[in-house]
Amino acid sequence: MLSSLRNWLADLPTAAKLLLILTAVLLPIGLILTWIGGEGIRGANSALIGRVQDQDRLAAKNVESLLARNALALRIAANGALAAGESGACDRAQRSLAIAPAISQRFELESTDGKPLCAGADIGDTARLPLVAPGDIRVSISVDGRGVAVRTGVMNGMATAVVPVQELRTAAMEIGGIQSMVLIDNGRELRVLGPPRVSELKMELTQWPIASGSMVARVGAPIERITTADRLVLLLPVLMWVLAALIAWLLVTRLLIRPLRQLQRAVGRYQPGEELQLPQKLGPSREIRELRDSFARAIMRVDESEREMAAALDGQRRLVREVHHRVKNNLQVVASLLNIHGRSAGTPDARAAYAGIGRRVGALSIVHRNHFAEMEENRGVGLRTLLTELAAELRGGAPESARGLIIELSIDGVFTTQDVAVAVAFLTTEIVEFAMLRCPDEPVEITLSRTSELTARLSISSPVLVPDEEGSDAAKVQFERIVGGLAKQLRSPLERRFGRYSVDLPVFPSP
Repeated sequence: MLSSLRNWLADLPTAAKLLLILTAVLLPIGLILTWIGGEGIRGANSALIGRVQDQDRLAAKNVESLLARNALALRIAANGALAAGESGACDRAQRSLAIAPAISQRFELESTDGKPLCAGADIGDTARLPLVAPGDIRVSISVDGRGVAVRTGVMNGMATAVVPVQELRTAAMEIGGIQSMVLIDNGRELRVLGPPRVSELKMELTQWPIASGSMVARVGAPIERITTADRLVLLLPVLMWVLAALIAWLLVTRLLIRPLRQLQRAVGRYQPGEELQLPQKLGPSREIRELRDSFARAIMRVDESEREMAAALDGQRRLVREVHHRVKNNLQVVASLLNIHGRSAGTPDARAAYAGIGRRVGALSIVHRNHFAEMEENRGVGLRTLLTELAAELRGGAPESARGLIIELSIDGVFTTQDVAVAVAFLTTEIVEFAMLRCPDEPVEITLSRTSELTARLSISSPVLVPDEEGSDAAKVQFERIVGGLAKQLRSPLERRFGRYSVDLPVFPSP
């Protein structure tokens, strides 16, 4: 899945990739900014609502405090007035209330059964107001609906005062921003502060219990919410992404992609040896024109370099051919000299030593000959040809006692490097020589088969190949040391089994 997505992205044109990159970079930022702005708007609206609610609560508290002050002052004045007797009680109460600040002077003293005893001012009908026990306070809208009646129970009677709407309005307006207040008492309403004159102005209405829950103050204050126009401003980051993507796509397409495609088609039509025809008009981009001129100069240099390289390669090929030819000839000369000296040697051991050295020099000569033959096609050294010639060379150079040596071959057509071929040739020579000197009547089988795309397995079989664990035979110990070292050159351990030695070697992949 990831590979398919990667391939799909790689096949997209540059303008589409640029659009995707800008989208991946700018669109999340725009969305995050929009979300942050929206959260800010919601937080601002919540703060505005909270501020209005605080104003409403404070206005209701002010009204409640005004009623509480009047109730307390009325209780104190009535207690003192009635304690001295009913005669002159209202005058005594009037004098007591006169020295209290912001206290209504409209009051009435009643008996315990609610009958009026005297009044400081006309407060209207109080018969429908509930009776209260001493120490109790009741607050309700006055019967005439022009204020709030406060009745408190005192010793030997009751006292009732009416706080007018004007004083209630003054207390409510001490908190700025309040535009409406209505006191509600068991379904009855007293409007303390009227609604705003501007009808478009929205208000946040809240209700607050006052006077120990006997009344409810419904308070309204204007609230300015975030408008739709303000919300549209939040979309500016997204609009910025749209404009940036569109402008970038247009600029890249006109100033970069289109001239590059023209240049690409011109370069694609070029064939080596022909004249490069590049477009002369490639738009206003100076860098694209400079790139066109650079292409022309590069093609000229490449053509010139190819001609020089072809000439140098031909000379190098001739030189390498001559070097390999001379090395092969020199190795053959050395082998011939060893053969001549071997025939004239005085002892069998000397003749055997000359013969062994000659076989190894011959093996190296065969490697050079095959490497030079395959070098022209750059395929490496062919091991089938190498081992076939090497087997013929070993049979031809065998001593008199091993003239009837049989070497059976089963070799796949694989190719390898010269270093591996040298190690294979020496390893084969060592093992075959050991077998034909120890047991010349037994056949030697050489097999080479590909085991994977990059490896092949060489196996040489003979009854004489038996691993020597005791190390009693010095020649066998020396032989094991030599073939083990040659196997290490192939970077693979030599597998020794009864009657067969095997080793893995690197080869080139099949063509």
